[in-house]
Amino acid sequence: MTQVALIGFCCFLCPGMFNALSGLGGGGQVDVQVNSRANTALYACFAGVSSFAGTIHNKLGTRLTLFIGACGYSLYIASYISYNHNQNAGFVIASGAILGVCASLFWTAQGAVMLSYPIEQDKGTSFAIVWIIFNLGAVIGSAIELGLTYDSESQSLSDAPYIVFMILSFLGACCAALLKKPSTVIRSDGTRVYVPAQTTWKAEFVGLYRLLRTDPWILLMFPLFFGSNFFNSWQQNCFNPTVFTLRTRALNSLIYWFAQMVAAYLFSFVLDSKLISRRSRMMLGWAVVFCFMWAVWGGSYAEQLTFSRGSPPVPLVDLSHSRRYAGPGLLFAFSGFFDALWQAFAYSLMGAISNDMSKLAFLAGFYKSIQSAGGAAGFAMDSAKLPFMNILGATWGTLAAAMFIVIPVLLYRVTDTTSPLSEITVPGREEEVKKATEEAIERTGVVPEQLKHMDTQA
Repeated sequence: MTQVALIGFCCFLCPGMFNALSGLGGGGQVDVQVNSRANTALYACFAGVSSFAGTIHNKLGTRLTLFIGACGYSLYIASYISYNHNQNAGFVIASGAILGVCASLFWTAQGAVMLSYPIEQDKGTSFAIVWIIFNLGAVIGSAIELGLTYDSESQSLSDAPYIVFMILSFLGACCAALLKKPSTVIRSDGTRVYVPAQTTWKAEFVGLYRLLRTDPWILLMFPLFFGSNFFNSWQQNCFNPTVFTLRTRALNSLIYWFAQMVAAYLFSFVLDSKLISRRSRMMLGWAVVFCFMWAVWGGSYAEQLTFSRGSPPVPLVDLSHSRRYAGPGLLFAFSGFFDALWQAFAYSLMGAISNDMSKLAFLAGFYKSIQSAGGAAGFAMDSAKLPFMNILGATWGTLAAAMFIVIPVLLYRVTDTTSPLSEITVPGREEEVKKATEEAIERTGVVPEQLKHMDTQA
């Protein structure tokens, strides 16, 4: 769990700072269209590279993959410093595309560690640890923004917040060097993290193919993955920058990410409950997410009726308008709460499918690929200046459909434990798994729960 927490600190300093800027709407700029185009490029590249980012991770290793991925955040933030002085939109968009490539590597490595290091009963807790530390970065970043903009009459950020965030994100890249080699990590039940001792590009691409061929249930999870970033466009670029003043947007961002921390902590008790089976936990988690989806997006629809593109509230809602701010501000807070629930459910579902680091890297890559395609689609709709109500309707419909499509996975694919030999992807891994299993039993004298269900040939 120390290694999991360290991954959380990398998230704290890199995507945490990115989220603090995103929470302001438009990256802290008046012209949100530049940010929308940059995000479209970001998520398009993110989606393209993430499809085989698991292959890259398994070849380069966790530390190097995480470091390369983290460096992209500093470049992206630096582009906004440049934009403040020369209005060079092309640099911002290009840095967004580069960050898309880097972020696909970062999040694939993060997902592989977060889901493969803990034992099966602690995967919800592992997500909560990472998500709380990660979003604490966005909370602190938003607090910095709020302090620097509280008395400002401007509607865009100065250089100071961007410089602070750029330095912090580079420190996050340096944190990756502190990680242990995954092959030296031993779980609390005595089992090792299964990592290929030697691998080739060919073997990894074969493994990617075998994953889809032998486990087609994963395809039913793709709409769930797609929706997990699709809703960001309406929340971050339609609602927040259109309705609120800059300093209120900074406060909203702080509350949004803090709500994610609270949601991740509370939801972990559901996803890791010892009172019910894993399949029952996942079904209960589905019900919680489903109910919050209708509540949050029903409230968003009611709020959308009060403004439209080109017709913002007059005057803009400010935090000093306590009664006027209460409703929209609370909605934005619950939007953050819902975001964490959706992400936690998706990650827990992947964790329920596998314990193998190689396979989880593939799954995390698919997750970020499809998720980023959703993000690109959402921001592309905003870049095309579609009516806000159209964007909201498309988002709500997509989320509702995803929740129904994933039900067969919960009913027929999720089991109460996972046998290591049932999830082999890379050729030759069977021998490695058997050897590691024998070492674990010899070292502890105990057969871990998931190994009791292994094929008799083990």
